[in-house]
Amino acid sequence: MAGIQQNATEANLDFLKILVQNKQAMTIQQAKIYGKSELTSSPTPELDTAVLLQHITDFDKTHLLLNRDYELTQKQEADFLTAIEKRKTGLPVAYITGHKEFFGLDFYVTPDVLIPKPDTELLVELALDALEDKFRAKPDAIPTVCDMCTGSGCVGISVAKAFSDKNPENLPKFTLVDISEKALAVARKNAGRLISQKEMPHFIQSNLFENVLPTFDLIVTNPPYVPHSESVELLKDGRSEPLLALDGDVDEVGESSGTNDGLALIRRLVPQCYEHLNRNGGLIMETGEYNAEATAELFKQAGFRNVKIEYDMNEMMRDVVGVK
Repeated sequence: MAGIQQNATEANLDFLKILVQNKQAMTIQQAKIYGKSELTSSPTPELDTAVLLQHITDFDKTHLLLNRDYELTQKQEADFLTAIEKRKTGLPVAYITGHKEFFGLDFYVTPDVLIPKPDTELLVELALDALEDKFRAKPDAIPTVCDMCTGSGCVGISVAKAFSDKNPENLPKFTLVDISEKALAVARKNAGRLISQKEMPHFIQSNLFENVLPTFDLIVTNPPYVPHSESVELLKDGRSEPLLALDGDVDEVGESSGTNDGLALIRRLVPQCYEHLNRNGGLIMETGEYNAEATAELFKQAGFRNVKIEYDMNEMMRDVVGVK
């Protein structure tokens, strides 16, 4: 039976290749088979193919399942085949479609920013809890929040949107900071798409806090924290994420620090965060399993109290929290 199924699959693939060569219409089901057969190096070929088809056809997941015999238009088929070829190079699906869901929101992404990761949603949840605590302590105060190394803006914008949905009358003031002008352009676009003018943050291009004057009640940050050698190794699969947003071993001018522990930037950032926090202000920093314990020690050395490590859904060390 297995041999018969294998022969049938091979026959289907041969048929699909003929369709592609002869530019005949391809159905959604045929496209799924073709995509799965081509994306052999992807760990999730079926999911990748389905997401690409949803993007190209504008069908949702259910519509895609119920319309397996739908014939792709000539443009849709051409776009699909192009997308498959891009994915074969290792380019992530999110960069191909320009979209990635994070904290229930649809973020625009480009290779100028890291693709938002599910583990980073913990940073948003911790920030929301911290803001609620501040409003309970001082109901009439308006907290100020800085999202340092904002990238796509996914953390700061998600916090602003979620808090606004629950507390439309009490909105914190947000500042989003990144060293990359191109990253800030992506963050601005996401803010314009996802939140109201009333919730709109202030944007600052800065090398950490170099151009940032105010102090804040809360700083959230997902800085580069991957050791240099691992950053370089990660990018060998063609994912095309910016090395600047991954490599934690850079000095103040963006050159290699000569270290390989992912902490060079964090060693500068932690004391700067302390200086830019108001009394009783909080710092929440994603550092991952690479160096959470070492980062917690840096928090204590800088003067932070109540320092603790928070674990993600996979029970991995993810964020470090401290209070000035």
